[in-house]
Amino acid sequence: MATLSNPSFLLHLSLIITAMCFAVSQPFIGVNYGQVADNLPAPEASAELLKSTTVGKVRLYGADPAIIKSLANSGIRIVIGAANGDIPSLASDRLGDSWVNANVLPYYPESNITMIAVGNEVMSSGDESLVSQLLPAMQNVQNALNSAPKIKVSTVHSMAVLTHSDPPSSGSFDPALVNTLQQLLAFQKDNESPFAFNPYPFFSYQSDPRPETLAFCLFQPNSGRVDTGSGKVYSNMFDAQVDAVHAALSSMGFKDMEIVIAETGWPSRGDSNEVGASVENAKAYNGNLIAHLRSLVGTPLMPGKSVDTFIFALYDEDLKRGPASERAFGLFKTDLTMAYDVGLDKSGSTHKNSPTSPITPAPKTGTQWCIPKVEVTEAQLQANIDYICGSQVVDCGPIQPEGACYEPNTISSHAAFAMNLYYQKFGRNPWNCDFSQTAMLTSQNPSYNACVYPGGST
Repeated sequence: MATLSNPSFLLHLSLIITAMCFAVSQPFIGVNYGQVADNLPAPEASAELLKSTTVGKVRLYGADPAIIKSLANSGIRIVIGAANGDIPSLASDRLGDSWVNANVLPYYPESNITMIAVGNEVMSSGDESLVSQLLPAMQNVQNALNSAPKIKVSTVHSMAVLTHSDPPSSGSFDPALVNTLQQLLAFQKDNESPFAFNPYPFFSYQSDPRPETLAFCLFQPNSGRVDTGSGKVYSNMFDAQVDAVHAALSSMGFKDMEIVIAETGWPSRGDSNEVGASVENAKAYNGNLIAHLRSLVGTPLMPGKSVDTFIFALYDEDLKRGPASERAFGLFKTDLTMAYDVGLDKSGSTHKNSPTSPITPAPKTGTQWCIPKVEVTEAQLQANIDYICGSQVVDCGPIQPEGACYEPNTISSHAAFAMNLYYQKFGRNPWNCDFSQTAMLTSQNPSYNACVYPGGST
């Protein structure tokens, strides 16, 4: 009989509780709700769509009353934005009160507004006048929130505020911005508001389009990168960028400041010169990012906790300027169907066209397993084992000595077990059985001897 002192029972109970938590909104996973489009669904329909997912929070770039009201009593946390163009007036005396009275207080607390982002990437805009007015604007908004003290006030930065980010432990802010940032961060520390920024591994790959860089950016198995300053090993670009910001904050005396990822994502298409912009890569990045956040493994410098992350974006935005990729970050189509499935639906199935339609499971096509391709080298397979087992979110105990799947003691058989376990654990999606094109799906059960390979219908 299992008892509370039985480690296997406690692990089983923990997995059950975790699964139950994933069936409801996950507070550390958010989505950006942009509106630079002329074909978006009604706010009420979008709210129903969001409630059918495990998304726990939404970031708006403005304070659209229809959207804010549509999310009332939904449990979804809301970040609203004050546009860059609003900053000069917000920096004037008393106008913070009028903005808060018009855009926040009429909807709060029924609509769970948790943060106001004053401006977007102002510090790297090159507009010195706007930069100088940012802190006064934030202070006036904060002062106007006396009747709603739980709402935090922050601003959102681009990665361009850093001059060094590689290796992550060398992360440091642009010296030209340090004095202004010091005052800004001191204000945020006093008010316990987070540092919000926009990391995009997609742009890192654009500047270094090698296969190993793509795997590093997509959370796929790779040889990893050693931070020569800290000795930490990084298996993905997201963690490296987050830790670079953490290091930069620490160097200025703000080691304990909370970090929020205000935007990150991957485009599903782009212009001919935008390498890596594809549906397959968007699935891999966003799907693996979500799995990484759910694992609660954290980053090498901040282990054991997931950073609150807003994925860009809810929909494609057809009126955005710039390269084609700018209009192709949507997780959902404007007819309310998934652009591609990254495992956000509460039922684990594809969302139907109407937000009021019942959600039904996708048809099953048979049981499949993920195994290595025949031509793959042992070095590639060992990299896969190191990545999967090193993540600590997959139990590699069965391929350890005396484990049920240790024999035959070959890299090929150990990799097959680990890769399949990863595929089964993280959604049984094709991109979860890619591993930099070293894996394939099979309908033939690879189990042998006492080892049982988990299988799942897809």
